[in-house]
Amino acid sequence: MRAPAARSTPGPTRRRLLAGAGLVAAGLPTAAAVDGFLVTPGRLQTTDHAIASRSARPDRRLRLLQVSDLHLRHIGRLETRLLDGLHGSRADLLLLTGDMIDRRLDLGRLETFLHELPSAPRRFAILGNWEHWSGVPPEELGRIYERHGVELLVNRSVEIEVAGARLRITGLDDLRGGTPDASAALLGAEPCPNHLLLAHCPLARDVVPLPEAHPADLLLAGHTHGGQVAPWGVALALPEGSGRYVAGWYRDAGPPMYVSRGIGTSLVPVRLGATPELVRVDWSLA
Repeated sequence: MRAPAARSTPGPTRRRLLAGAGLVAAGLPTAAAVDGFLVTPGRLQTTDHAIASRSARPDRRLRLLQVSDLHLRHIGRLETRLLDGLHGSRADLLLLTGDMIDRRLDLGRLETFLHELPSAPRRFAILGNWEHWSGVPPEELGRIYERHGVELLVNRSVEIEVAGARLRITGLDDLRGGTPDASAALLGAEPCPNHLLLAHCPLARDVVPLPEAHPADLLLAGHTHGGQVAPWGVALALPEGSGRYVAGWYRDAGPPMYVSRGIGTSLVPVRLGATPELVRVDWSLA
């Protein structure tokens, strides 16, 4: 069944984030304002996680790296730290889960960033809402990714062999800017013992049904920026497409999902209580 598209453009969320940024600047102590505008946006935290598929074997361990919401406008200290973290992580798979760029004029910077990625891990990407809104056709973005050894998955699934096991990777189109369709992505696919699902908006977990024969063992998402402005850990605003999800693990219903806080900023250049994040997951496969 095709899930209904949830197309939208920037609107009320911008006003809420601007209001939050105003709170940082005017309503909080000077140190918090400096942190929100100048310190936290340039930090990078690598978070380490472990998960196991059903009937996992200890000799089949896969390391994933997730980079989400880069919103690449320049390659500065944060992006350099990110590249250093990627090179030092000895991963098997690198996953780019959307919103790598906001505008067409950032394509050159994206090419530079992709050129600097480590060559060892297999690399896959999906689209976020801002790639759709940038005006860059997915086909053009796909060609750029392909030149740098990254496979773009838009409602598409691939099966690979890694760590001595079969792994299916399914990438959905974005919930806000595109039309996610899991049935189309998995049409004709054989069931696989390990299934990784990539969706930019975490709300896709609730509204984009997977075919019964293809349950996901792990879902990686981004989009929320952890609230971006989240003093004392409380997100002041979340973009449409977040649903009830903010950041971290969700295992209560549906497939286990990790929501990354992402790297960059959107709409306003501020982060408070939501440090940029490189996600590293060790996954024991069946």
